[in-house]
Amino acid sequence: MKLFIELYLDEDVNVVLSELLRARGFRATTTQEAGQLGTSDAEQLAFAARQGKTILTHNRVDFEVLARSYFEAKKPHSGIVIAARRPPKELSQRVLILLNALSADEIENTIRYI
Repeated sequence: MKLFIELYLDEDVNVVLSELLRARGFRATTTQEAGQLGTSDAEQLAFAARQGKTILTHNRVDFEVLARSYFEAKKPHSGIVIAARRPPKELSQRVLILLNALSADEIENTIRYI
């Protein structure tokens, strides 16, 4: 059982968010830190799944399609969080609510909207 969600921020998410989440004791890795800048959405999700990380993105359309294809192929992932674009501080408050409410096991293979 994996208790705490580890986030992987898609490249469209402001990197300041990772700093705000880390300051609260959560693990958050940016696309830049992972050396994944410029890779496709499919590659981003596959990377996050291999790393056991929940991906956080603003890209609703593409990631809903990817989630559907994972579901249909019975392919696991560590969760997808689709966030409305907000200033980093406001977005961090929304993310923290989610991180404090769910375990990594509970978010696995799901999409959450914040």
